[in-house]
Amino acid sequence: MKFFYFLLFTFYLLLGLACRPAAAPVSVSNKPVSINDVRQKNLPPSKPLAEMTWTSFDGEPQKLGELKGKVIVLDFWATYCPPCLEEIPHLNELQTKHGAKNLQIVGLHVGDDEDRLKVPAFAERLKINYSLASPEDELMRFIFADRNDIPQTAVFDRDGKLLRKFVGFDLKTKYDLDKTIEQAVNQ
Repeated sequence: MKFFYFLLFTFYLLLGLACRPAAAPVSVSNKPVSINDVRQKNLPPSKPLAEMTWTSFDGEPQKLGELKGKVIVLDFWATYCPPCLEEIPHLNELQTKHGAKNLQIVGLHVGDDEDRLKVPAFAERLKINYSLASPEDELMRFIFADRNDIPQTAVFDRDGKLLRKFVGFDLKTKYDLDKTIEQAVNQ
């Protein structure tokens, strides 16, 4: 009987030791950490923001750093996104109000290939008056690190520093976006 209790005790002791939670991940390099291919929050981009690129629908690449001296708005959108449909006319107004000398808005299409085919007619229907392009993967990973909702709108100051990122579009977002751009343009 004592032997049975000894085996039972040993079993529960080993079971308790084996079921401890795993240790937290430890960074062993300066590369971004991901768990199951999901990028973790608050990690720096793998390259400087100024080197982040997008490619216009005409095939011309452009870097964020090339637009230094202007306030930059990068808007990540797709044609099937209802809040994007609400935001685009407002972005048109902002581009007209501040002019290309002070403000550069770039609409970065993040829809699939099928949605990409709809962009020319969509842009014509909404009379988009700013550049349209496709973002590089690293720029998308940086912007969508916390959430993958669209639209996401990032505002950069004249030195290329990220001032603020907005997710979605409603009256409060519109007000905050206007305020952020106004302050950046007037600096």
